[in-house]
Amino acid sequence: MEKTMVVTGYKAYEMNIRSAKDDRLPYIKKAIKDRLIGFIENGGEWVLTSGQIGIELWTCEVVLELKADYDIKYAIIPPYNQQEVRWQEQDQELYFHLVNEADYYALLYEDNYKGPYQFAARDSWLIEKSDCCLLVVDEEFPGSVGFFLDRAKKYRESNDYAIYYMTSDDLNDTIREMQENNQSF
Repeated sequence: MEKTMVVTGYKAYEMNIRSAKDDRLPYIKKAIKDRLIGFIENGGEWVLTSGQIGIELWTCEVVLELKADYDIKYAIIPPYNQQEVRWQEQDQELYFHLVNEADYYALLYEDNYKGPYQFAARDSWLIEKSDCCLLVVDEEFPGSVGFFLDRAKKYRESNDYAIYYMTSDDLNDTIREMQENNQSF
């Protein structure tokens, strides 16, 4: 049974989303929410992220919202100290709010950024501590998510590990479905 899921995907800038007021965000969050509800209703208990801007922080926001109706927890495990130091103020505020609300928070490395090995260690740790992952990614254009995806596929070769995908087609389906049902935000 899958009790712990890592959720990761594109960073906001990789999706050309520059503001929390972007018209696409409600649809992205709705698609994430639908996937998470399915995970929770099938016994899911924990969602893990590293707290990156984009899919990961939006997922934490969704989990926080779902806590009103479901017994679900989330953890933020940054790869190093002060990952948010170069972010815009609004992104830092969201990050600190979500860290404060998290059911679990711990730095993988207590130091500030030292090198790419911290990202590789983060990916390995998240994969080994979870039963499955949900990736918001297009495999043809994986961007920074490609490193996590490669590591997850390698891990799956010798472990029972499910990799779920949410693609732009899935997001478009959510938009179409919501428009057909006259749902708006």
